[in-house]
Amino acid sequence: MSIRPVKRLVTSTPTLEGAGVRLRRAFGFGETGDVDPFLLLDDFRSDRPADYAAGFPWHPHRGIETITYVLAGTVDHSDSLGNAGTIGPGDVQWMTAGSGIIHQEMPHGNERGQMHGFQLWANLPSSLKMTAPKYRDVTAADIPEVIDDDGTALKIISGSFWGRQGPVRDVAAEPQYLDVFVPPGRRRSLPVPTTRHAFAYVFQGGGRFANASEPQAVTTDVVGGEDAGSRYAENRSLVVFDSGDEVTVRAGEQGIRFLLVSGAPLGEPIAWRGPIVMNTQEELRQAFEEFRSGTFLKHER
Repeated sequence: MSIRPVKRLVTSTPTLEGAGVRLRRAFGFGETGDVDPFLLLDDFRSDRPADYAAGFPWHPHRGIETITYVLAGTVDHSDSLGNAGTIGPGDVQWMTAGSGIIHQEMPHGNERGQMHGFQLWANLPSSLKMTAPKYRDVTAADIPEVIDDDGTALKIISGSFWGRQGPVRDVAAEPQYLDVFVPPGRRRSLPVPTTRHAFAYVFQGGGRFANASEPQAVTTDVVGGEDAGSRYAENRSLVVFDSGDEVTVRAGEQGIRFLLVSGAPLGEPIAWRGPIVMNTQEELRQAFEEFRSGTFLKHER
């Protein structure tokens, strides 16, 4: 087995999105080649309703899939296909925008005002850019959770891991999407196929990735010895991995919880503006012209 070294380690960036939602962007709207087929990852987290109450009113999407995972609070959603509902703690909304959909997402805090969730965008290959939109709600009860003898716990949202299959299937990128917790001081190696791009997003605690052996919290590369090349990642850190067939982490003194996401790269050209992602500038121009002229939706309820 070959350990994936850390290719890039960054802290998510404060961003204003929607009608004024304050969130943290791990990546997106820039060079995303090393996380292909993924395009964007947002971490929306606050205990102040003023940071999120304005939400994400009606807006279009085409050419992508959006994956929303809620940890605290709720998100009300509705779309041009007539779908409507609410997802809460542990639930997932997986939407294939395909040829075009218009939807809104309105977050609400829990009884203490807390709201926390993630939205990940996955690109669609050119052959599926104009596929019919579809939509799936996945409840927390449907997401398998596996707890190992050392206390390592994984929730499998999509893909197969440790003999269990996540509930979200038939997705173009064939992603593996895991919510991972490793207890304090524990070292774990998690297999990731070499054919995939992979990243981790830390949202609780911290730990050392790559050739991890020591739990202490340092924020620079280790120069030599067994820890050479390892990096310490803490809350709100994005870790992009280089090639290899396993990700290795040693949790710090508070343990570590992170999303571990991987997918097969598409390697296709990207023409991207706002919520629409196509392959050429002409396709992008046409999409916005159709939105302005009222011919954007190709499949309606």
